[in-house]
Amino acid sequence: MDKETVRQLALALPDAEEKAHFGRPDFRVRNRIFATLPKDAHAVVKLTPDQQEMLISSEPSLFKPVIGGWGRQGWTEVMLAHADEVTLKSALLMAWRNVAPASLQKGLGLDAITLSTTAWLATVRKP
Repeated sequence: MDKETVRQLALALPDAEEKAHFGRPDFRVRNRIFATLPKDAHAVVKLTPDQQEMLISSEPSLFKPVIGGWGRQGWTEVMLAHADEVTLKSALLMAWRNVAPASLQKGLGLDAITLSTTAWLATVRKP
C-alpha cells in the first residue's frame, strides 16, 4: 500500500475530509482527526488502547504504537509496506468510528455504514 491509497480510502468514508496537521496530511470527520500521513512510509490511525493491543498482537509486523504518550492513548502506526487493502480499510474504518460523532453514526445507522463499507471495499482499488 502507499500513501495515495490511504488518502483515497480515508476520503471515501462518510463526511471525511483532508486537512493538515503540523504540515502533514490528516483525515478528519467533523474536524476530529482519525488518521494522519507522517513523512515516513506509514500511516497513523486513532484507535482505542484495546483495539491497538488487539491489532498489534495479531499483526506485529504491520502495527505498532506511536512512540510516547500518543501511542499509550491508542495512536497506532500502520506499516504500509506490510499492509494489504482489506486490513488497511479495516483500520481506517475502526479509526473513523472512534471519532465520528454519535449523531453521524446514528444518522447513517450501522447497516448503512456496513453497506457503504461493503460497497467501498468493492469499489476502491489501488491505482
